[in-house]
Amino acid sequence: MSVRQSLLAILDQGSCYGYQLRAEFDRRTGSTWPLNVGQIYNTLDRLERDGLVEKGDVDDQGHVYWSITDAGRSEVTEWLDSPVERAQGTRDELAIKLAVAATLPGVDVSRVIQAQRAASLAALQELNRAKYSGKNPDGPEELAWTLVVDSMIFAAEAEVRWLDHTEQRLAAHPHHAMALELSSERPKRGRPAKAATGRADA
Repeated sequence: MSVRQSLLAILDQGSCYGYQLRAEFDRRTGSTWPLNVGQIYNTLDRLERDGLVEKGDVDDQGHVYWSITDAGRSEVTEWLDSPVERAQGTRDELAIKLAVAATLPGVDVSRVIQAQRAASLAALQELNRAKYSGKNPDGPEELAWTLVVDSMIFAAEAEVRWLDHTEQRLAAHPHHAMALELSSERPKRGRPAKAATGRADA
């Protein structure tokens, strides 16, 4: 999970207390992934349990400083050197929603797509406005923030393209031909067998 490793990577730069860690994470991500302090301390407790950080000095204001251990440094190095693995299959709510809607009798899937496209385009416009409102595009904090925002912009653009593609594919099929009635076959217990592609065997 990137929050865990991100906090470790920040601690690899020097000891921090909880609120300081949150502020440093925000500086590096433009607050695009807001963390609450409870989440920070829960993560620190788990990192301590796993031997990756340890509690250190307490300052005059009662702040407990956390330090990374050698094992924590090794995990940071491994995280930075390893590609991010995407999960097989999808838990994307929109993809699942449209897949189900396309098989429901009487549902106007084109309307569902149009509503989503309007929302996706509005989100894309807002992201572009936010990106170009920065004052110092060459500063390190601004650069870090725009890296995250660019990722969100590309994802939003891809979503709009996917919606267009989906609408074109569904337009080629009469909706009544796509509708699935409830099956009269009683399912067996357990999960269906999976093919190599992650789809259920036919």
